[in-house]
Amino acid sequence: MVRNAISFRAVTSADVPAMVQCHLNDGPADPRMAEYLEGQHHPQQALPARTGYVAFLGEQVIGYIAGHRTNRHGCEGEVQYLFVSPAYRLRGVGTALVQRLAQWFAQHGARKVCIGVANDSPPQAKPFVESLGATPLKKNWYAWGDPGLGRR
Repeated sequence: MVRNAISFRAVTSADVPAMVQCHLNDGPADPRMAEYLEGQHHPQQALPARTGYVAFLGEQVIGYIAGHRTNRHGCEGEVQYLFVSPAYRLRGVGTALVQRLAQWFAQHGARKVCIGVANDSPPQAKPFVESLGATPLKKNWYAWGDPGLGRR
């Protein structure tokens, strides 16, 4: 479970250098994160509304999530980024991040939300999204229907 020392807040593009640093042990982070958060990079069928959250242990970023409204794959929302530092996986950080984004999607009317799980994702990625109620949508894609995102 998430410990009290871990805090969460809305992400800004100013957080990107710390997010990149957090991601280094698993390889490079997406170099377009700042542009995405500033609304200058648009994934396929993305709509303008987007947000994200970061998890901190003290001053150190240990995880992040971001998503946007979309029309992709018949969904209304898409999780664009979801990453938790390996040392903090299986401690509730990812679930807490997903729950925060789920609230934003609900407030913005996104009832069906998709997430891509790439072939090079950590082995825990598919079991993690499935544990939160996501079901296969198509190759490398999962989706939550309403209600579902962020619930165990």
